[in-house]
Amino acid sequence: MKTLMMKLVIFVMFFFGNMIFVSKYKHLLIVLLSLEFIVLSIYFLMMYYFMMFSYDMYMLMIFLVFSVCEGALGLSILVSMIRTYGNDYFQSYNLLW
Repeated sequence: MKTLMMKLVIFVMFFFGNMIFVSKYKHLLIVLLSLEFIVLSIYFLMMYYFMMFSYDMYMLMIFLVFSVCEGALGLSILVSMIRTYGNDYFQSYNLLW
């Protein structure tokens, strides 16, 4: 019962992260936050399965390093776009420049 509830919570986290990613595509900050939420749910899923099969947790450290690098890159793009254009709306950018 406990494992089924844990899987359900992880699935709901992943589903809501994807729904926010799809529905709130106008702001870059919300898109980045939803991507981090999806990465967090994948991290919980990997941790659950590694603990269930008693594997080594070294792969989780590598996954965390890549997710932190992804978050830092996203924030640097966000800061660059806000300094250049003044906001984080996707409609105000001319992507052909």
